[in-house]
Amino acid sequence: MHQSILIYRGFRYLKWAALVTLASMLAYAFHTPMGLPNGGTWLGYTLGSIGLVLILWLTWFGVRKRRYGASSVKLEDWLSAHVYLGLALVVVATLHTGFQFGWNVHTLAYALMIGVVASGVFGVYAYMRYPRLMTQNRGELTLDKMMLLMSEIDREARAVAMPLGDDVNRIVLAAAQDTCVGGSTFRQLSGRDPNCPTQHALDWIKSHAGQVGADHAVEARKLLTLLQRKAELVGRARRDVQIKAMLDIWLYVHVPMAIALLAALIAHVVAVFFYW
Repeated sequence: MHQSILIYRGFRYLKWAALVTLASMLAYAFHTPMGLPNGGTWLGYTLGSIGLVLILWLTWFGVRKRRYGASSVKLEDWLSAHVYLGLALVVVATLHTGFQFGWNVHTLAYALMIGVVASGVFGVYAYMRYPRLMTQNRGELTLDKMMLLMSEIDREARAVAMPLGDDVNRIVLAAAQDTCVGGSTFRQLSGRDPNCPTQHALDWIKSHAGQVGADHAVEARKLLTLLQRKAELVGRARRDVQIKAMLDIWLYVHVPMAIALLAALIAHVVAVFFYW
């Protein structure tokens, strides 16, 4: 998603969302119920119905975006409307409650809705910011190309290290075999490995360069250059994985929470119409 989604068709869907929000606020301001405002008044039912339709429509977007060519409405229209009407939903649902909250399924549904919208806002931010950062980080390389270059550097480094002694060969081999890009979710999101074998090998070569001997000074300098190149590539590859993880992680919150919201919403509606 690009930033143009937010200004799509001259802010058409922002205007729609603003209209829904303004109408809801005006109706709430002039509503004079008996007692405190709540979801059980005629306005509460009206706003609740609007909120229900919005939630169902917003949830349907997850299905629609996977059905290419299944609608005459462009996906960009759906996405722009999804963003702005999702924000309008917060106002509609809040006014529907009349600001009456408690430890019950109704408040649970409201809290889940806030969580879904909040994670969606982060998703908009992520898709506006992270693809640009990924492009800047990659330059002209893809992640696969980075991995291939690292593999080539490992082979060359091991060949250069052959005459430099067992200690050097051992750490260079460890750098080739044990350096990891990716891993657990936490490791991907952190974008770093505090015990990176490649960085360890680079630091070791720097600190022991004087012990290699004059006969192998050329090989030591070349090995140092190779390890520096690899360390830079490893950092870029981990950054690439980190950005990709940040693009994906919000969906692991957004989608399950949206499903939980639908379940809580069903319980909310059933409780209102059958047990209220």
